[in-house]
Amino acid sequence: MNSSPRARGDDASRRAAAASLIGTTVEWYDFFIYATAAALVFPAVFFPDDMDPLLATVVSFGTTSFGYVGRPIGALLFGHFGDRVGRKATLVVTILVMGVATTGIGLLPGYATVGAAAPVLLVLLRLVQGIAVGGEWGGAALMAVEHAPAGRRSFYGAFTQVGSSIGALLSSLMFAAAGSVGGPLSGGSWRYPFLFSAALVVIGLLIRSTVDESPAFQEMRRDDEISSAPLVEALRRHRGTILLAAGAMVVATGGYYVTSSFWLVHATAAGGMDEGRALNLLSVAAAFEIACTLAAGRVADRLGTSRVVVVGLASAAVVAPLWFLAARSDVLVLVVLAAALMAVPTGAHYGPMARLLVDLFPRRVRYSGVSMACQLAALTSGALTPVIVPVLYAAGGERPYLALLFLAALCALSLWCVLALRRRAGAPDADPAGGTSAAAPASGPVSGTGTASRTR
Repeated sequence: MNSSPRARGDDASRRAAAASLIGTTVEWYDFFIYATAAALVFPAVFFPDDMDPLLATVVSFGTTSFGYVGRPIGALLFGHFGDRVGRKATLVVTILVMGVATTGIGLLPGYATVGAAAPVLLVLLRLVQGIAVGGEWGGAALMAVEHAPAGRRSFYGAFTQVGSSIGALLSSLMFAAAGSVGGPLSGGSWRYPFLFSAALVVIGLLIRSTVDESPAFQEMRRDDEISSAPLVEALRRHRGTILLAAGAMVVATGGYYVTSSFWLVHATAAGGMDEGRALNLLSVAAAFEIACTLAAGRVADRLGTSRVVVVGLASAAVVAPLWFLAARSDVLVLVVLAAALMAVPTGAHYGPMARLLVDLFPRRVRYSGVSMACQLAALTSGALTPVIVPVLYAAGGERPYLALLFLAALCALSLWCVLALRRRAGAPDADPAGGTSAAAPASGPVSGTGTASRTR
């Protein structure tokens, strides 16, 4: 018996959400294992033994910034092809590039073997990682949201965001497992999480091969609406929206380093927490974030994307100090409760973000617009935060209050930009099936009205 068109449509939506989930999981797993290794291992592996430990940590964190330098390049390159050639084919390339770069890092010799060439090669591969991520997130968000049924677009878009938390969870689990099975991370077991990326890439490619091209792009091709120069068109007609959207994303791109990688440094140094225990607690925090991110997507479909994001940003600056205070506690239950509490604002401002950005741009330049907005935030907040936060930590006498003030400033900036985007839309957006969003028409400025299937 043949399935109904609605059932087939729901199945296609679920496959697209799953493909976006696995793709962003792989991309962010690769990106996060680098951040974890930069905090725990790279200072000893890729830099001279006689370098001051604090300076080595600052420089090691600084290398993460080269990934953020590469991300705008990836946004420009893959955004063009995503709007011209298609979402699906572009996303296959991004996941392959990321897998090759990450596996390469796992095979790199250290400073003791090749001297100064070691950090140079590390930086180059980190740059390639950034280029791949620069093209991945925007395309994955588009595939999930453009395939989603009306009234559930924030929820389906949240699966793209969940990939970030799952990637962080896998990162922490893999490092904990590598340390347990292979001995001290600095002894070489740190390489296992990087090499494991190759298996994840194969899984991602298999899942993505089952997904159809997005309905929006198929309609663009059918209607001969594909832009000849999507990047130029996006910059000319939607420059202000791109800048505000980038501001809305600064906590999503930079805040992670404060509440995870930097929390890890603080917990193991000032807090005196065992390295394995700290990694396990980060895994617990990531698990809470997965649940909160999906819940936030569901709530955003009912109450409005911008409303939920605003609440998340406002509360993140208040809750973060509690998460850091808990790092100095010997009471495990207290730290777990703090992790659960921190996950609520994190999920609230991050979960609906895919839907929020996708709806800002017309479909013919959507891949370029969304990718550029996200990666401009990455180039500023994401690139600077790993450098600024260790310096603030040292300036504060290895106390986190200056870093927490920096996080609060990021939250304030993102909050202002989200509210400005909402004012541009003119009114809270209404999705035809009862959700809310600020959807853009097929061509033209942001609208406060609903969006038909043609404009998705």
